[in-house]
Amino acid sequence: MQLDLLVEQFKKKDPSAFEKLYSMYSENICGVINTIVKNDALAQEICQDVFIKIWNNCESYNSSKGRFFTWILNIARNAAIDEIRSKSYKNDKKNLSADYFVGILQHKQEDENTTVDTKGLKNMVKNLKEKCVQIIELLYFRGYTQKDAAKELDIPLGTVKTRNRSCISQLRENMAVR
Repeated sequence: MQLDLLVEQFKKKDPSAFEKLYSMYSENICGVINTIVKNDALAQEICQDVFIKIWNNCESYNSSKGRFFTWILNIARNAAIDEIRSKSYKNDKKNLSADYFVGILQHKQEDENTTVDTKGLKNMVKNLKEKCVQIIELLYFRGYTQKDAAKELDIPLGTVKTRNRSCISQLRENMAVR
C-alpha cells in the first residue's frame, strides 16, 4: 500500500493503518529513543506513548511540511528529551551508587583476566581523598548536578565546583603517573 494512502487512512483513525505504520516504524523510533535515554524498557514505553500521541494528534501532520517518518521522529526525540529532563529520571539516576559500578568492574574481572586499565582505574579512585570520592560519585556515577551535590553534602556550590576541578586534576595526575 502506498504510504500517502496509508497516512490518510491513519488520519481517519483506521486501526489497521495504525498497525501497519507501527510495524513499519516502531523499531526505528524505539532505537532513536534508546540512544537518548539509554534504557531499553524505558525506550519501549516512550515509543508506545509516542504512537498514542501521534494517533491522538494525527490531524496536526501536514505532508507539505515534511515526511511522516520525520514527523514521528521529531515527536519521539522530544519525548525522549522530556523524559531525561524529568525529575523522576534524574531521581532514578541518583539511586545508583559507585558500588554498583565497582560491582560491574569486579564481575568483569571475574569473567576475564584483570586488565591493567581496570586495575588502574580502581587504584586511581582509591588514591583520592574521601571528599573527592564523594564528589565524583555524586556528579559522575549518580548524575547529580553540582547544585544537587552541594545540597546533599551541605556545602556551598562554589566548594563543589572547586573540589570537582581539583579532584579531576588529581585523577589526571594519577593517570599521567601510570
